[in-house]
Amino acid sequence: MKIVSFNVNGIRSATTKGLVNWIQDINPDIICFQEIKANESDIPAEIKNLSQYHQFWKPANKKGYSGVGVLSKVKPREVLYSLNLPDYDEEGRFLLLDYQDFYLMSAYFPSGTTGDIRQTFKEQFLQDFKNIALQFKKEGKRLIITGDVNICHRPIDIHNPVSNKNSSGFLPHEREWFDEFLSLGYSDALRLISSDPHQYTWWTFRAGARDKNLGWRIDYHLVDNELAHKVKGYKIHSDIRMSDHCPIELEIDILG
Repeated sequence: MKIVSFNVNGIRSATTKGLVNWIQDINPDIICFQEIKANESDIPAEIKNLSQYHQFWKPANKKGYSGVGVLSKVKPREVLYSLNLPDYDEEGRFLLLDYQDFYLMSAYFPSGTTGDIRQTFKEQFLQDFKNIALQFKKEGKRLIITGDVNICHRPIDIHNPVSNKNSSGFLPHEREWFDEFLSLGYSDALRLISSDPHQYTWWTFRAGARDKNLGWRIDYHLVDNELAHKVKGYKIHSDIRMSDHCPIELEIDILG
């Protein structure tokens, strides 16, 4: 089973850059989107016409902002569009799908780069999200989290850890949060496959950063440890340039 995650930085923009053809080429079983920046009525017809997929969308209340979506060949048993956390639900931060063998979440974590107010919001989100994941563990529910976490976990996940040590997304306490989150019983799927550095998923549009591979790895598949042995492969599609992020692909033997 192939589960892809992609922060498209606007699904309408990505569609004009070849998103549909790319989806058809790689043929994922599930693709999770973040930052769709569109109401469901504004999703391009080319996407809606991908009839092999069941489609689920959770836009932000604010037009042209945030939002997540999932396309899935397998019909989930249930889809939750709200986690009863109004501040995050109104920004379209979560979409949770209940399959028979696991739960899948498309998540778009807040960024703190615009200032103290949003950094504080992000840090509250991190605490609340950890509580959600802990509750899943307590209930024996196996969860796969896909999406844009807006944190680089380790120095190998960022092109210049020294100069970025005080940057939101690589702050010491954000990285400590990541350690604490994994200690609950989750694994960073890429690191089950590879320990290589310089595997980035986001690049600023400035100063030719992408051509120089001056990036950050802030997009992840975080897998319940009970599913970790089922991870068979991982790929970062760094050649795909429809967004300032690139798609990430998890291969996992989970259904069937």
